[in-house]
Amino acid sequence: MKDAFGLPQSLLVLGGTSEIALATARRLIARRTRTVWLAGRPSPALESAAAGLRALGADVRTVAFDALDPDSHETVLGKVFAEDDIDLVLLAFGVLGDQAQDEREPSAAVRVAQTNYTGAVSAGLVSARALQTQGHGSLVVLSSVAGERARRSNFIYGSSKAGLDAFAQGLGDALHGTGAHVMVVRPGFVRTRMTAGLTEAPLATTPEAVAAAVELGLRRRSETVWVPGVLRVVMAVLRHVPRGVFRRLPV
Repeated sequence: MKDAFGLPQSLLVLGGTSEIALATARRLIARRTRTVWLAGRPSPALESAAAGLRALGADVRTVAFDALDPDSHETVLGKVFAEDDIDLVLLAFGVLGDQAQDEREPSAAVRVAQTNYTGAVSAGLVSARALQTQGHGSLVVLSSVAGERARRSNFIYGSSKAGLDAFAQGLGDALHGTGAHVMVVRPGFVRTRMTAGLTEAPLATTPEAVAAAVELGLRRRSETVWVPGVLRVVMAVLRHVPRGVFRRLPV
């Protein structure tokens, strides 16, 4: 069960090799978390991530999970929840894609959408139902400021995150009063392997900064977290810029 500060004893990470998720897991292990499930495609990277968390003193288990196989989600995640209560589910999988290539190859664009949105809807609903059955627990969904307004430079990725963000907000409303809680995290540009080689956007942040914001949000039982916080104001302005002006901005 969570402690008085809202921090979890047990954690399920969907997207077990995510740098943001692993930074969050390390931070929570340093506070209170003792059991961690890393769900992802079986790989040396997944095993290495598990070994790194075990070295911090956590009981870490891996489970084969594929965001692109929603038919398996109920069975795979059901087995995890059958083992014990899960205090926190961190939905952290996603792909950036290659905008130029994805525009030329619609099947590649569909893969981005299926991973970031369809897979997340499936896994999110399965997890939410399990948390509701427990009567407690949080689902933390890693969204993105890219979903706030589609930009020419990454509208395929941005549109998938917009869908995910709207889904997570609605799911949070649906779960209100059940004991289960949804928190949407909207980071800006995060310095990770996924963004390596890209031109860094203003207000860029790190996985560790996102992890700190997740911890604070859990303590406050927040529903929405921006990283860094000033992006809340920046995006409030950009949402209202006239479209003709917006498409000429270097974003």
